[in-house]
Amino acid sequence: MPTRRTFLAGAAGAALAAKMTRDELPTPALLLDLDAFNANVERMTAHLKKAGRAFRPHAKTHKCPEIARRLIKAGAVGACAAKISEAEALAAGGTTGLLVTSAMIGRHRIERAVKLARLRPETIFSVDDARNARDLSDAAGSARLKLNLAIDLLVGNRTGIEPGEPAAELARTIAKLPNVKLAGLQSYANNAAHVIGFEARRAFSKKAMARAVETRRLIEKSGIACPLVTGGSTGTYNIDTEVDGVTEIQPGSFMFMDMDYNRIGGAGGPVYHDFANSLTVLTTVISKTSRNAAIVDGGFKAFSTDKPFTPEAKGLAGVTYAWAGDEHGKLTTAAGPVPVELGDRVEFIVPHCDPTVNLYDSIFVMKGGAVDAVWSITARGKSQ
Repeated sequence: MPTRRTFLAGAAGAALAAKMTRDELPTPALLLDLDAFNANVERMTAHLKKAGRAFRPHAKTHKCPEIARRLIKAGAVGACAAKISEAEALAAGGTTGLLVTSAMIGRHRIERAVKLARLRPETIFSVDDARNARDLSDAAGSARLKLNLAIDLLVGNRTGIEPGEPAAELARTIAKLPNVKLAGLQSYANNAAHVIGFEARRAFSKKAMARAVETRRLIEKSGIACPLVTGGSTGTYNIDTEVDGVTEIQPGSFMFMDMDYNRIGGAGGPVYHDFANSLTVLTTVISKTSRNAAIVDGGFKAFSTDKPFTPEAKGLAGVTYAWAGDEHGKLTTAAGPVPVELGDRVEFIVPHCDPTVNLYDSIFVMKGGAVDAVWSITARGKSQ
């Protein structure tokens, strides 16, 4: 039975929780298998080192300064952040080498970008509009500093300026502005990451990243330095490193993995085995009113619900999870009794790791059956 120490908050609570076992944790709880996590990081860093590419993993996956610092220690040049508020939380936690991958549109974001650059001068901000570049230069001038800008290219289907001449013209505009400097190209092909089948994904991503590399050549023909071409994902990390001119890869999910990435297929076959599932959500069976169904204490509020499939129970072959509301999930089998009892702990592989992490304040780092550490997810909810 959980003791009072289970519910303590802050540093003291984390220290006490780190002495707990898996069966003492309050549920639902976010767990990280430390050995699997470390193996994932080692595999990614080894590949990128061999390929001669820099590594700036995306922190939107973990939102945790402790993880960002560990990745930098492992060889990363910094961390990507999706939003300025996320970058602020990471910087406050000691993260360096930040690249903010969305544009600083609006006065409040620009003011926060300038403030962050004062704390972390090496920070890079994405831009895809000439007027926005001018606004950033003006704000930087008023603060007597210089901002590093990466041109966001539309190599996917979300944000960015068209590659080629439109991007080259923006580079020429940036080069004329007094208080900004072109750092390179932000080139994330978001629609390549989950293309099913390795060869199909390979062709898709190579085509997208080739446009970024050609844009870099076009900019450099104008006499403007463009040292950085950054992009890529967990799904394309070993594809984009084949593209000459791509200098940096920014994968995120590889460290945790999820059901969505498990299904995309790897170079060796239909199942993606490159990285292990290190992230799970632990739940408790809280009701079993019949032999053929059981209720766990993890529902919509415990898992991301943006995918067309439900969490997968670890070690329970043939058991199906179904949403049963905000707080509950229902376990059933095709035939026969559900092989769990009241009070049993059930661990689930999550459908989508990034938004699932965003539901929790902390992550319990597990080594074997014991809690090795508790890491705060300090950028949770930082979506501004």
